[in-house]
Amino acid sequence: MKNRILPIFAALLICLAGLFALNICCGSVWLLSDGLWVKGEGLTQLGQQLFVNLRLPRAITAVLAGAALSVSGLMMQTLFRNPLAGPYILGVSNGAGLGVALVTMGSTMLGWHLLSMGQVAIAAAAVLGALGVLLLVLAIARKVRNNVSLLIVGMMIGSIAGALVNLVQNFANPDALKLFIVWTLGSLSSVGWSELLILSIVMVVGAILVVVLVKPLNGLLLGENYARALGVNIERTRTLIVIATCLLAGGITAFCGPIAFVGVAVPHIARGIFQTSNHRITAAASALIGADLLLICDILCNAFTYPLPISTMSALFGAPIIIWIIIRK
Repeated sequence: MKNRILPIFAALLICLAGLFALNICCGSVWLLSDGLWVKGEGLTQLGQQLFVNLRLPRAITAVLAGAALSVSGLMMQTLFRNPLAGPYILGVSNGAGLGVALVTMGSTMLGWHLLSMGQVAIAAAAVLGALGVLLLVLAIARKVRNNVSLLIVGMMIGSIAGALVNLVQNFANPDALKLFIVWTLGSLSSVGWSELLILSIVMVVGAILVVVLVKPLNGLLLGENYARALGVNIERTRTLIVIATCLLAGGITAFCGPIAFVGVAVPHIARGIFQTSNHRITAAASALIGADLLLICDILCNAFTYPLPISTMSALFGAPIIIWIIIRK
């Protein structure tokens, strides 16, 4: 088994390095073109600014987003024993969307000037919205002992947040509405170094929780009763899974907007390639495959004169996989 796993991981790492370099070079302007690269001297000043301030943080964000959403989706599928569960199933995305809607559209209706803070205000609003949903779900998780009931509650909370967003949209002016819609399409280019530092810290905390949860997640594969017999604290494990998912998925959504299908499709790809459900393998595999997939999506998005939204390209990749899953199972 190890003889088969190690070469695949090596191939995924090589793909990651190659796609990372290609992502940095690709875009509406080729980084190594004559205007940005001088033979024998390297990048021009304009090329260096493009590399440092746009291409490099965008590529790093793509890696973090793909890995975080994929691992979050894996944990949700294990917790709820549902192959179509994803990182946004507990309403994190809708909560973040509600926060952004209140800043972009609600603040203009009330005459507040929060948008003058730019991306910082939008990201802060998304974080607060996702955090509000997290706290509400955690409070309910202490009262609800059935995972299916928790899943339904999370979906209902997301529906309420979505309804409130629609209500705000109904009274918003066109400019504010356009800004909100652009956020919902998702973008990796809006993350600079200051935002990337905050995002990286959140991702590290979430990753530590995932490492701690590997053994309990493997126990949950056998069902709650068997997991309890193995010494797994179901309530604590469920709480930690919800926190880790909200940190990983909520952090990415706050800075990049919602990114569809990656968190649902990639865990199935990882299990299919490695032919195992062991989270020691599938968690790492999902992170690598998710990072590779989102780098590919970002390369394709930026291959056009006017870049496409990242969520559009990820849906074109992810939706066929989900259809295949439904037909197969």
